[in-house]
Amino acid sequence: MISTRGSLNAFLDLPDIPVEHAVSGPLAGNTLAVKDIYDVAGYPTGGGNPQKLAESETAAATAPAVKKLLDAGATFAGKTQTDELTFSLLGMNAHYPTPVNSAAPDRVTGGSSSGSAAAIAGGLSDLATGSDTGGSVRGPASMCGLIGLRTTHGRISLQGTMGLAPSFDTFGWFARTPELYDTVGKVLLGADGFTTRLSNAVALDMTDALVLGPKEAGEYERMKALLVPAIGTAKTIAPLSETIDDLYWCLRKLQAREAWDYHGQWISQKERNLGPGVKDRFEFGATIEDETVGQETRRRNAFRQELGDRLGSDTILVLPTVPGAAPLKKSAFEDLQAWREQAIRLLCLSGLSGFPQISLPLGQAEGAPFGISLIAPPGRDMSLIRIGREILAAAGNGS
Repeated sequence: MISTRGSLNAFLDLPDIPVEHAVSGPLAGNTLAVKDIYDVAGYPTGGGNPQKLAESETAAATAPAVKKLLDAGATFAGKTQTDELTFSLLGMNAHYPTPVNSAAPDRVTGGSSSGSAAAIAGGLSDLATGSDTGGSVRGPASMCGLIGLRTTHGRISLQGTMGLAPSFDTFGWFARTPELYDTVGKVLLGADGFTTRLSNAVALDMTDALVLGPKEAGEYERMKALLVPAIGTAKTIAPLSETIDDLYWCLRKLQAREAWDYHGQWISQKERNLGPGVKDRFEFGATIEDETVGQETRRRNAFRQELGDRLGSDTILVLPTVPGAAPLKKSAFEDLQAWREQAIRLLCLSGLSGFPQISLPLGQAEGAPFGISLIAPPGRDMSLIRIGREILAAAGNGS
């Protein structure tokens, strides 16, 4: 097992190479942790796999999205751990010590942006980059009590990034305060160009039903009530044309095939000792045929159109981020995988549509963080951040 730096297992143990940053700007005075899929000049990029790290040449240039943060005054704090090749949701990499969830130390951080979430929740850095393909920002945000936005697909450049499934991959970040989260959003996203407010809120029984257990369901209803001052009561709408299971499999198949197309040649060159679960998911992707890709792409496009029609220009979909509290680290492998599959059923709506989704730290389940989410029409990323800030302020959690 490869060593990490620090008590929370958040940072990779790499030599300290100076990284240039602006001496002034909106992020001056804040430290920046960078998920180890983004190039940082002078550092290798390993993507959570020791062989990738060993074979990687040091980056000649910093990924443009990361450079924007440095140019805004943030100071580089180090590279953070990630699930292996980012193809997981729990934050447990077979090759590295498991990062610590400071908000619930007996539970996982979530992944794949595990080290970044651990660094922010534990106060080791002010802000941290993540990525979200199937839930890798939203999941850890919910599990560690943080704000986490999956941005509109394609809104932020992924140049200089080790990807997984390009039609799903998005840039994201973590911060402890709504104010700093908003500042980062302005640096990376600028103005969204919309003048109308997101004024309607809707919910789906098919997603609300995925919350685990009556205790957690009661907490979820309490969290929904906290949204009312900012966006009103979420009205339950008719089910989507596709079942949640069909949408789950649509994401699983398309994501796995893209992941195999992206990494399969490298994996096939020799024994890579991929961790449990990760190895299975890549092998599954190798079995997905072109005909299946065509069928599921048509399903995805139809779903995207339907969800877009439901949301229009001013409507937010309210849903639980993940089924409940993060799983316990001591849980059996089979139980961890079952929780993961339940979570993907909630996370797949934003992933398949490409629409932005923000997770807000408004509640608890089993004494651990449990987030609620808002999905907005495409391009309304800053609108979601602003509304999230209002909601957290009204709930007494930020301003």
